[in-house]
Amino acid sequence: MGNVVDWAIEWPARLARPVSWLGPLLARIVVGEVFMTSGWVKLHNLPGMIENFAGWGIPFPQFTTPFVSVVELVGGALLLLGLFTRFAAVPLAITMLVAIATVLWPDVDSLDTLLGLSESAYLAIFLWLAAAGPGCASVDAWLQRRFGRDRE
Repeated sequence: MGNVVDWAIEWPARLARPVSWLGPLLARIVVGEVFMTSGWVKLHNLPGMIENFAGWGIPFPQFTTPFVSVVELVGGALLLLGLFTRFAAVPLAITMLVAIATVLWPDVDSLDTLLGLSESAYLAIFLWLAAAGPGCASVDAWLQRRFGRDRE
């Protein structure tokens, strides 16, 4: 059994170790760009977006629309940089939960439908980034190396 574990788990892990920084970086770039752009577009069409939010049944659209727009714009930008990644990922995850619960839930008829939503994939990525962090190719990692507790 030890040979199987070594071949199927440990060997691929050793091969992947030199590029382990790539997964978090690509995840941050993809979702960061998508949400930064989405927030920018929403902010530049607030009256129309407020109408959309109201039509979707999102509570207090006059407040939630600009709030969500700023969360997406700033959160997306922070993820792109890998700056305060864990703090940025949490409100973005919450916006995905709200979007699923208020806008998309009526169309969810199965677990397959729920998991097939792009919002579910974004939610999973945000939760992963909140828990695991931005990876070593990030401003967070640089700040930690430069000013972290281990330097004291």
